Amino acid sequence: MKGFLYFYGDWCQPCKILSPAMDDLKKNGMPIEKINVDYDVSMVKQYNVTSVPTVILLENGVEKTRFVGAKPQSEIIRIFNS
Repeated sequence: MKGFLYFYGDWCQPCKILSPAMDDLKKNGMPIEKINVDYDVSMVKQYNVTSVPTVILLENGVEKTRFVGAKPQSEIIRIFNS
């Protein structure tokens, strides 16, 4: 099983740019777990997240890739399908 972990902060400007794309993808069935870095510190530590937005692609519970910063929705889909 594949899915994204999306680490964000409400105060983060690039997160405000990326969030609509991630919300749209999630609404259309892509498995995305949104993690607010201000409230879920254990996940931040577990995945060694040091910047937001950070998006991690997990496959069968193992990190396959990650990116930091906003990307276009088409690029996120490409990453998921790679």
